[in-house]
Amino acid sequence: MAGALPEFFFRTRDNGALVFRVDSENRQRRIEMTQIAVVNLGKGEVRAHGEHQLTPEELAAIGAWIEERKALLARRGFDEMQRTVDQLNAAAQWAQSRASDTELDELTDALLLAMHDLRGVLVRRRAEKLSREG
Repeated sequence: MAGALPEFFFRTRDNGALVFRVDSENRQRRIEMTQIAVVNLGKGEVRAHGEHQLTPEELAAIGAWIEERKALLARRGFDEMQRTVDQLNAAAQWAQSRASDTELDELTDALLLAMHDLRGVLVRRRAEKLSREG
């Protein structure tokens, strides 16, 4: 195997992860993973799995993972919004130059409602920011 395995493995799932302790130092030289905790990012919860008692070392490793994961998700969220701007521009170009009347009939209401909702949120957030600053 190339390099040492990490001590912990985090199987990500919606809003968190299952946390496993990795053991490759056993007689069979097989990788064994024992679940030790469940992380819920939304609630900010770390729960021990089963009868396992989390050690300070395990809690520290889980805490570090939580901070890294939150930072990663924040970066991804911002990147997705930048891609959304590109997609809105592409949608405008498509509607102007390539869309058929039938395609436009199918999508226009959904696009207009989504853009109206987005505009309302953006205007409200901008106004809140200005009122806090002013």
